[in-house]
Amino acid sequence: MISISNLKFQYSKSKMLFNDLNLQLKPGNIYGLFGKNGAGKTSLLKIIQGLIFPAEGCAEAFHHISSHRHPDLLKEIYFVQEEHHPVNLSVLEYLYTYAPFYPNFDYDQFFKLLTNFDLEGNLKMDKLSHGQKKKVILCFAVSTNSKILILDEPTNGLDIPSKAQFRNLITDAMLEDRIIIISTHQVRDMVNLIDPILILDDGKIIFNYTIEEISKILKFELHQSLSEPKDVLYFERIAGGYLSITENINNEYSQVDVEILFNAILSKKTVITALFSKLQK
Repeated sequence: MISISNLKFQYSKSKMLFNDLNLQLKPGNIYGLFGKNGAGKTSLLKIIQGLIFPAEGCAEAFHHISSHRHPDLLKEIYFVQEEHHPVNLSVLEYLYTYAPFYPNFDYDQFFKLLTNFDLEGNLKMDKLSHGQKKKVILCFAVSTNSKILILDEPTNGLDIPSKAQFRNLITDAMLEDRIIIISTHQVRDMVNLIDPILILDDGKIIFNYTIEEISKILKFELHQSLSEPKDVLYFERIAGGYLSITENINNEYSQVDVEILFNAILSKKTVITALFSKLQK
């Protein structure tokens, strides 16, 4: 489990980024972390790994305080950052240099995944395109079999077929004792993958619910027109009409649209989050 308690953090002389942030993440889930630009998503991920330290409060992962950088934690956490600086190593040299830091690393799994992405071990990392490099790092990350896998904008640089492969890769990588956190602006790339949904705003996690919980509280509908908008909590105009969110009074099933949900919560935060207060967490 990852447990964050009363977290406060700010960069030097800047506005407080996190103010009494609290969060618990349980194994067996692929969490989707969303927030506006500058909300602090990447900073939060770095605090979990112990790359930056909170001013107050504590981030703990599997009984280790993240800021202590204990070796037993470091071997169980892997962070795929949005940007990777090129290294003058072949894929194989990269593998044999860094894999030994992860005692559960599965070399057979890595080579299988690499083949699935049509990549070869003799390729130089600094000669790869951004997308190819991202594929190598994703293959490596999954093959560490670490208990915590953190992905920051993982589909940036991937073409459409590779994004489908990514979804299959992460689905197969989900284990009962593993926590996966995906921070992204590419919401459509994560359909049917992320669950629960986390939203970071104003220095706190303001939303933390599963897709099942969301569908119990909210109803998502497509309309050709909105003749009676009084019951609509939020709507957006899309190709073919309007997509609306209303309270799911009659417990009807609807497909949760995470992108519309995110925009709705930022626009009508008090109204929508109040509806979820009836759920017992």
